Amino acid sequence: MRTWLTAHWAVAGLWVLFLSAVDFALMGVDKWKAKRDAWRIPELTLWAFALLGGAPGGYLGMRCFRHKTRHWYFKFGFPALAVLDLTALVWLALG
Repeated sequence: MRTWLTAHWAVAGLWVLFLSAVDFALMGVDKWKAKRDAWRIPELTLWAFALLGGAPGGYLGMRCFRHKTRHWYFKFGFPALAVLDLTALVWLALG
């Protein structure tokens, strides 16, 4: 049983890490495009990656790039999702 949980924890951790990196990069690209008045990444895309597990990276991207910090739904939603993602990983890790 413990081996099964260990394997799932590792897969879930890699999943969150990968989607977090993608969401972090999307925040940076969207900020770059916003400064240049270029075509933007839809907010739905940012939320989709966050909901699938990339919220920790999305939140770090918000803070690093100072992007989407004025929108209340990003300001409170991304940290809440990040806490849920990380809590689920800890729960899986501790079994």
